[in-house]
Amino acid sequence: MKVKTTKQKKEATLAGNSRVSVVITGHVDHGKSTVVGRLLADTGNLPDGKLEALSELCRRNAKPLEYAFLLDALKDERSQGITIDSARCFLKSAEKEFILIDAPGHIEFVKNMVSGAARADAALLVIDAKEGVQENTRRHGYVLSMLGIDQFYVCVNKMDLVGYDRAVYDAICRECGDFLEKVRLRPLGFIPLSAHQGEQMVRPSDRMPWYAGPTLIEGLHQFHAAEPEKDKPLRLPVQDVYKFTALGDERRIVAGRIETGRVAEGDAVVFFPSGKRAIVKRIEAFQPQGPILAEAGVGVGLVLNEKIYITRGELMTRAAETAPRVGTGIRADLFWLHKTPGSLQTVYSLKLGTAETGATIESFERILDASSLTVQPDRTDVRCNEMAECVIRLRKPLAFDRFVDSAKTGRFVLVDKFRIVGGGIIRDVVRDETDALQTEALRRNEKWVRSLITADERAERYSQRAGLVVITGPKGVGRKQLAHALEKRLFQMGRLVYCLGMGSVVYGLDADIRPESFEPKTLAREHIRRLGEMLHVLMDAGMIVICTAVNLKPRDLADVEMLIRPASMLVVRLGDEMAANADAAERRFSPHPPLESTLAAIVGDMKKARMIPDL
Repeated sequence: MKVKTTKQKKEATLAGNSRVSVVITGHVDHGKSTVVGRLLADTGNLPDGKLEALSELCRRNAKPLEYAFLLDALKDERSQGITIDSARCFLKSAEKEFILIDAPGHIEFVKNMVSGAARADAALLVIDAKEGVQENTRRHGYVLSMLGIDQFYVCVNKMDLVGYDRAVYDAICRECGDFLEKVRLRPLGFIPLSAHQGEQMVRPSDRMPWYAGPTLIEGLHQFHAAEPEKDKPLRLPVQDVYKFTALGDERRIVAGRIETGRVAEGDAVVFFPSGKRAIVKRIEAFQPQGPILAEAGVGVGLVLNEKIYITRGELMTRAAETAPRVGTGIRADLFWLHKTPGSLQTVYSLKLGTAETGATIESFERILDASSLTVQPDRTDVRCNEMAECVIRLRKPLAFDRFVDSAKTGRFVLVDKFRIVGGGIIRDVVRDETDALQTEALRRNEKWVRSLITADERAERYSQRAGLVVITGPKGVGRKQLAHALEKRLFQMGRLVYCLGMGSVVYGLDADIRPESFEPKTLAREHIRRLGEMLHVLMDAGMIVICTAVNLKPRDLADVEMLIRPASMLVVRLGDEMAANADAAERRFSPHPPLESTLAAIVGDMKKARMIPDL
C-alpha cells in the first residue's frame, strides 16, 4: 500500500470518512507501544521533528531507539518500560481516520485496559512470538469478548527474535485460536510482524515470504466504525432538571446527553422507570432556526409541554420506539477489579449512565479464571481480575438495555467507598414478582388523570417537595414515638405532613382482604402494594408522609419506592439487630434513640434530599 506524505494527508478531505477506534491489547512487554509508535512513524503521522528528537534522546542516554517512547509520555512509564494508562493517538490516511488506544498490559492495570477497550470499535491483540500466549493475553481476549468487540487481528510480534520462523508463528496461531474459540471470538486473521524492525507494518516483508496476508496498515483499513448511534432508539439519561425564576423566565429544562437516537420538537417522550409522559415543546439552542432536531452525542436542554416531576437518573425515550427494560434484577457479566473480593453480602453502589442505586450480588452462576478459562466451582466471591456471570439485585428499579442492543445503556460499574471495584455488561433483566408491580405503576402513570396544579406549583406553595420517610424496625424500639415526634416537628416548621401507620392501612383500606385467600408471601406483598398506592396519592397532593411499619425488608422498601417514584424516600431503621442485607443508605439508630439528636439528623437528611428547604 502506498503511504501518503504528511502534506498530502492534510490536503485530503476526510468528509464522510469513518473514524475507527482501535484498542491495542496484550500481555506486558509484548510490544504494543512499539507497534503503535512504529506505525505512526512509518505512515508519516508524527509531528515534524518528533522522531529526530527521540533519536537524539536515546543517543544521549546510550539507549537504542525505542518507538514505544513515542507513546509512553509519562516519566515513570519510560523508566519502568511499561504502559500505565491508556494512551490515545490519531492516525490518518486518505481513506480513514483511526484513534489508536494503547492499553496497558501489566496485570495491575487491567482496570485501565477495560476503560480503554470500552471505547473501541476494533482491536489488535499483540503476542510476543518468543514468549507466546501469556496470562494477560487470555485475560484481554476475554475482555474483548465481554465488551462485544468482534473485529480484531492478532499480531504475532517480535518475529525477528525467532528468526522469522513460520513454525513458531503457526504454533501461536493454533494455541491462540483455540483459546479465542472458547470465549466465542474469531479474529479476522493473524499478522506476523516485527514492529521494532518495521517488518510487515506498512509493506510486505521480504523476511517472511511464506505469509501472504495483509500488512498491519491494510488490516486496519478492514475495520469499520460502529453503526451510527443516531439510528438507534432514543436514549437520553437525565442529568438534571433546571428551573429558572429570574425576570419572569418560567422554563423547566430537562438536561442530558443523547447517547443514542434523535429527538425533535413535537416528539412524544416517555421517562423510565417512572413512566411519566410528555411532549417536547422546545429544544434549547443558541441560534434556533425553525424546528430543531438533536442527535446522539449531543448534550441538550429540553422544555416539555407539561411540568412533570422527574429526577436525575431517569431514561428518556421516544414513545413510538422500542422501550428499554426496567427492573430490579439484572443478569450480568462482571469483571472484578479490586483486591478485596466481591461478595454476596456487600451492598455496592451501581452506576449506570446518570442513575445510581444500591446493589448486591444475589448469586454467582459461574466464576471464570480469565487467564486459564477454568471454572471456579462453589465460590461465593469473585476475586481481582476474575470474571463472573451473576445476578445482581438493585435497591430500586432502573431503566437499561441489554448490551447487545445498546452498549451505551447496557454497561455499568460497581462502586464501594468511592472506588470502582467492578464493571460489567447487562445480558438480560431477571423477572420476578416486582415486575407485576412495575407494570402496574407504569400503566397507572400512563392513565393517571393529572391535576391542573403541577408538582412545581404545589412545591412552591408548600415550600417542600413531596416525599416519604419510612421508620421501621422490630416491635418495642420506639418507632411510633419517633414517627409522631417527627410529624409534630415538621408541622411546627410549617410543613404539610401526615403520619400514616401500617395498622391504619391494614384495618382500613385492606379491611376487605381475607387472609385465608392468600399465601402468606402473597398477602404481605398485597399489603405493600396497597400501601404504596395510598402513599402515591398523598404525595401526588404534595404532602410529606411519615410511614411506620414493623421490620420492612429491603424488597418491601424497594416495592414501595417503585410505586411512589419519582418522589424521594428516606428509610430510618431502629433496633440493635440490623438486617444483614439492609441497604447501606439507610439511616440507623439504636432502640429508643434520644429524640432531639435523632430528629435533627432526620431533618438534615430531608434537607439533603430537597424535601424541605435548607433555611
